[in-house]
Amino acid sequence: QINFVACQLFALLAAFWFRIYLGPSHASSAVRHAFATLFGIYFAVFCFGWYSIHLFVLVMMNYGIMNMASIPNIHRYSFVVAMGYLTLCHISRIYIFHYGILTTDFSGPLMIITQKITTLACQLHDGIGRQAEELTAEQNRLAVKTRPSLLEYLSYLLNFMSIIAGPCSNYKDYIAFIEGRHVHMKLLEVNWKQKGYDRLPDPSPTGAVMYKLCITLVSLILFLTLTKNFPMAYIIDNEFLDKTPFLSRLGYLYVVTQAAKPKYYFAWTLADAVNNAAGYGFSGVDERGAFRWDLLSNLNIWNIETATSFKMYIENWNIQTAAWLKRVCYDRAPWYPTALTFILSALWHGIYPGYYFTFLTGILITLAARAIRNNCRHYFLSSVPLKIAYDVVTWVVTQLAVCYTVAPFVMLAVEPTIKFYKSMYFHMHVLSILVLLMLPIRPQAHSMRKPQNQAMQNSVKGK
Repeated sequence: QINFVACQLFALLAAFWFRIYLGPSHASSAVRHAFATLFGIYFAVFCFGWYSIHLFVLVMMNYGIMNMASIPNIHRYSFVVAMGYLTLCHISRIYIFHYGILTTDFSGPLMIITQKITTLACQLHDGIGRQAEELTAEQNRLAVKTRPSLLEYLSYLLNFMSIIAGPCSNYKDYIAFIEGRHVHMKLLEVNWKQKGYDRLPDPSPTGAVMYKLCITLVSLILFLTLTKNFPMAYIIDNEFLDKTPFLSRLGYLYVVTQAAKPKYYFAWTLADAVNNAAGYGFSGVDERGAFRWDLLSNLNIWNIETATSFKMYIENWNIQTAAWLKRVCYDRAPWYPTALTFILSALWHGIYPGYYFTFLTGILITLAARAIRNNCRHYFLSSVPLKIAYDVVTWVVTQLAVCYTVAPFVMLAVEPTIKFYKSMYFHMHVLSILVLLMLPIRPQAHSMRKPQNQAMQNSVKGK
């Protein structure tokens, strides 16, 4: 943890230096790629020692696949090799280290690299192996038309801004950043003459970085004070279960779940600040005319804490991972996209049983929440008081459902998970099943897109 914080703080300083002294106007793309790669390799070795060899082995294996595999299969081979290697490393943690976390736990960077490898492989497959008519608007925008060079590939996967804590970004966005087109492309989306500008403005990330560092500091303080004082293990303590009423246990479950969040807020916000400090992460201008630096943001704390649906909560938590799951799984799954996406998410996180309890429960609750929203929400939109009441109730249920779902994710093992769910009387499982049995499930747009795409393809072929 000390190495992690030291590396990220040093990366923050290096990012400022990188933007000021190795900006696109001062250095070539090759120099920027080389610097970002070499510093990233140094950070990996410093943090993880000889374990960092796993990162480099996976990167080079998939570089070989990217250059030798046929385009129709490149995304499949890359996915199988990257996820297979990651899974083998996860297995070593559970069976060799007995649920322990390595002092130098390299699985986090390996998980990020796996995301990047599979993202690039899918986008390369879209750009070279598929017709534009077959792609969604987003796939068309992110499609990669040529195989990257070795330097570009290494820079994308191993750059110092993201190698320690991510996040995963799209290859085209990263290359545009290195080549100095990243901010300019976003600015061209706005008509600046109507706003009274004679030329394009020059947005600075300094304000965004300072704001995110303040969030990081608050998160660190909360982590040091709350997390250790409210351990998740206490909710299955025998004395606690014997003496505490069910509703009080639910309240305490919410408290311990809140106490577990600051470490994620800290790590992800600091990683976002590092990328912004380097000049990466500009996403355009909001409706008030303010510059936004949230292209790589991994969470929206306000939306998380005020979420009134399970879907809203998931969409604002670990945002870049959710985007990766959508792009490599949900949008490409021929059947049961929701279930397959949750299963992939569990496999990517590791093979601890608690992960699978969490994500399988998540499938059930997601489907139930979707059924309730589709069948009931419109009845509460006729007046403001009804809408407020609906929002309050759904906020409470959403927060408790999330706590119920993620508890096994923290406990990891089978026995404490079963003990926890028994103490909760499996109430969310039971309620979700009842909802699915009683309410009709409307077909989703995803299930209807495949035939439409096929019809479009047949039409193009006919012409």
